[in-house]
Amino acid sequence: MTSPLLRSAGPADIPAITRIYAHAVRYGTASFELEPPDEAEMARRQAALIDGGFPYLAAELDGAIAGYAYAGPYRARPAYRWTVEDSIYVAPQAHRRGIGRVLLDRLVAECTARDFRQMIAVIGDSQNAPSIELHRVAGFRLVGTFENVGFKFDRWLDSVLMQRLLGTGASAAP
Repeated sequence: MTSPLLRSAGPADIPAITRIYAHAVRYGTASFELEPPDEAEMARRQAALIDGGFPYLAAELDGAIAGYAYAGPYRARPAYRWTVEDSIYVAPQAHRRGIGRVLLDRLVAECTARDFRQMIAVIGDSQNAPSIELHRVAGFRLVGTFENVGFKFDRWLDSVLMQRLLGTGASAAP
């Protein structure tokens, strides 16, 4: 397999990112959105994260966007400012090719370099074994499951919470 080229994502990547996310919304349970947002909304979301100092990455494979990942605020209140939540989406034709792992590894490195201290994964659907395993292998630990908190595709879905420390974690003040 050719290794993906990882780089910062930008506005030119929005059409591909929107397509990847739309597929995840329509056919998967990683996102609890019910209708995929349009390109304008995806561009707004991307700009807000980048302007907020969060990493937003794209993985290119054979000249096309194969996946993307970003970190964003875990919660809005100021005391949470050292904690980020990760999001990773891979194009359906690129599943099981290691794209998610290289994106997550780079995202962890980028967030550590920006002095964030904790990363939270909120994984839609406790049956999403590939995402849970991806995070486990990347050093995340299971911290809990919110049961039956989302309803999509005519069934109740759980949210799995996983966490890993970044850099010095909570061993020192920021």
